Amino acid sequence: MNRKKTIFSILALSFIILVSCKNSSNNKEETVKPSNKFDNQGQVVQMGKANFIDIVMDYEKNPNAWIYKGEKPCVVDFYADWCRPCKMVAPIMEELAKEYEGRINIYKVNVDNEKELSQFFRIESIPAILFVPQNGEPSMQAGAMTKEQYKQIFDDFLLKKKADTTQNAK
Repeated sequence: MNRKKTIFSILALSFIILVSCKNSSNNKEETVKPSNKFDNQGQVVQMGKANFIDIVMDYEKNPNAWIYKGEKPCVVDFYADWCRPCKMVAPIMEELAKEYEGRINIYKVNVDNEKELSQFFRIESIPAILFVPQNGEPSMQAGAMTKEQYKQIFDDFLLKKKADTTQNAK
């Protein structure tokens, strides 16, 4: 058992060192704050810690309670520039931001630039997508999916379309 813990610790430390080395470059992206605090106007918005705390959740003030600040559901794509699956997800998220404009906001967070935020959500593999409904607890999905799979989660979990249809049928 101790050997497993030691191996895990070495792997975790190696990963941290690898990410730290990658971060030492001057590859900082500028975060963009949406013009309206809660409306992305059909665009995926890059955000950093300050934007996240202001728009999504203040995890410093309430680290043990999920208190969502948004006025509509949102999606947060945790990614890195060097990640091939992340590069496949990015255009899908851009398309979905346009399709779901006015109903769901989509944000992205670069894990190399926002280590504290990534650590808070325990991001271990990317892409990692945080789905935040208007009410209730969020859900995290690691790995790339198809546009249809994202749309199903958007409709069923974030917009609760199936639940609404079932209730209307009664």
